[in-house]
Amino acid sequence: MSSETAHVQKLADDLTRWLTEDALHAWHAGGINSDTGECYETIDLATQQGVPGDRRARVIPRQIYSFLEGARLGWTGPSESIATRLWAWFSDTYRLPGGTFAATAAMDNTLTDARFDLYNQAFVLFALAHMADQIPACASSAEADAKSLVEVLVKSYKHPVIGFREDNPDRIPLRANPHMHLFEAAMAWESVSNDPMWSGMADELAELALTKLIDPVNGGLREYFDLHWGQLPGDEGRILEPGHHFEWAWLLVRWGTSRADADALVAARRLYDIGWTYGIDESRGATFMSINDDFSVRDPVARLWGQTEWIKAAIALAGISVGAEREAYTADISLSVAALTAYFEDVPAGLYRDKWHVDGSFEDEAAPASSLYHIVCAISELNAFAKSL
Repeated sequence: MSSETAHVQKLADDLTRWLTEDALHAWHAGGINSDTGECYETIDLATQQGVPGDRRARVIPRQIYSFLEGARLGWTGPSESIATRLWAWFSDTYRLPGGTFAATAAMDNTLTDARFDLYNQAFVLFALAHMADQIPACASSAEADAKSLVEVLVKSYKHPVIGFREDNPDRIPLRANPHMHLFEAAMAWESVSNDPMWSGMADELAELALTKLIDPVNGGLREYFDLHWGQLPGDEGRILEPGHHFEWAWLLVRWGTSRADADALVAARRLYDIGWTYGIDESRGATFMSINDDFSVRDPVARLWGQTEWIKAAIALAGISVGAEREAYTADISLSVAALTAYFEDVPAGLYRDKWHVDGSFEDEAAPASSLYHIVCAISELNAFAKSL
């Protein structure tokens, strides 16, 4: 076994142990209501119990994925029961008459925000793909639900040129982020379904990224756009997020490799280069929240999720590289894992911080459930890479 293989395997083993022995236990015990099957938005670090409050729609599908993928990685808890109960509650509470899903519900399950958000629909599709893949009894119904939701999105929210629009034809900005997660969901479905619809959807979203979202001059990926997928006027149109550069790089490597599309791989390397060069704080070794389109720092807070996307992108690019380039990406896997595990320090086992300030302090707040999805996905990618060596 080479030193590279041994080191990557140790990183994977250590993080997987943290996930399967600590984190999923903590989120099952404190983050899931055992009586109702519902979940909490956050866990209080002092009590290690869920904090009552509104639950955003994006959180429940992410938790479904986290427990199912955690089980695939070795967790021995009741993942299928958790996932099916979460889905039943989510479907009953958040599903709107038109077939999409509301944004937020209170603890008594009354909707506190019934607005359409494309981002939330993307995570519904993502969770259903993993239910179809890992719970055989749910495969048929999960795909039917997913196709039904896509039909609504295409009928009511399709952009006339490419991608999807927001709640009404004149609502701006158009956003890159929901499309990134639709891309992720489409590729998840592509791996479990024979329906060519999913491949077509993934291809369109890759084209959107390569032709509209990525700036043709500097290679950076903008977050907000006007109604025609042009740069949004004003300061908001200048926002770039290094974590999303890493996340899009990971996705484009996956798609570009499967399609033998060299342009996608070139774009992925450029996105990674921007994130690495301008988006990482040397003093903390962690990814900034946002930069401007001239690559100056905009928001120096380092969110946990950004570190997980750095891990995934470094793994993806190491996997398609050779020689010195591969060695550099592999070294970045170690650096990005170190950045992530900094958030696990000085908190109860299995929990984490979320916001790392430029002065080195962490925000004193409850641990957000939404971050678990990012962590699980990074650990899953790290395990797959370690096994491939």
